[in-house]
Amino acid sequence: MKKLLLIILPLVLSIPVFAQQHGKIFDDKIFKSTILGRDVNYTVYLPPDYELSSRKYPVLFLLHGYSDDHTGWMHYGEMNRIADELVNEGKITPMIIVVADAKKTWYVNNHTNTERYEDMYITEFIPYMEKTYRARGNKLGRAIGGLSMGGYGSLLYALKYPDLFSVCVPMSAAVFTDEEVKARFREGESYGFQNLFGGTAEKLSEHWYKNSIIDIVKNMPDSNKKSVNFYIDCGDDDFLYKGNSTLHIVMRNLNIDHEYRVRDGAHTWTYWRQCLYDGLIYINKCMRH
Repeated sequence: MKKLLLIILPLVLSIPVFAQQHGKIFDDKIFKSTILGRDVNYTVYLPPDYELSSRKYPVLFLLHGYSDDHTGWMHYGEMNRIADELVNEGKITPMIIVVADAKKTWYVNNHTNTERYEDMYITEFIPYMEKTYRARGNKLGRAIGGLSMGGYGSLLYALKYPDLFSVCVPMSAAVFTDEEVKARFREGESYGFQNLFGGTAEKLSEHWYKNSIIDIVKNMPDSNKKSVNFYIDCGDDDFLYKGNSTLHIVMRNLNIDHEYRVRDGAHTWTYWRQCLYDGLIYINKCMRH
């Protein structure tokens, strides 16, 4: 038996132990925007095999929430850990993830057109990212998602530019009904909406209706109803439940394809980390078909 162990042990020790692969994340990148006339900070996650291959990757444009910045998804959302885990387990194909600093712009052009964040993101930022990094650079290789304010932004861009994105994953999206916005105007807690959209509590502005998720969906042409894969996720204890529920009902009534998930949870990073985990699997499923 001892002789057998002496023979087997060296063989066992010689078997290579494969460590988990990790992607690289950079949170100090800068994009110089001509439209905004200022620098835009961003974080980029590059998958584990990025430096070892010449392939092109799908890209998730991930949007942060109100009062956060481009580092939130890395520091609190653990996006690199979650992406690494899913890649190592073979549950998703490697992909690039990008988070740009949007400050409190809500990802829109304001009603005076003096802050054109939406124009910057669509016409400058996305092309720059796909030129700078080895991205597939087409609709089938491009997804968008985000939490809270970023969930609103992801819906806004997917609905306005359905030819750009194949998948949209809004998490606890800040979708408001008209009544909720009017109430916030009256209470003075409108998250800067009056500066962004104009209007009053008595009469919401035309600019609001052009950027209201629910109104955009209600006016969606039939040709766009199957253009984007939507995965909407909002906790049962989230204060944004009404807007998300209303959006789901409107989409159901109009036969707009989408997935809608309600899980136990509130407006927290604990909830969003699970959102991202499930969302990446959904994105991967859609991109591979």
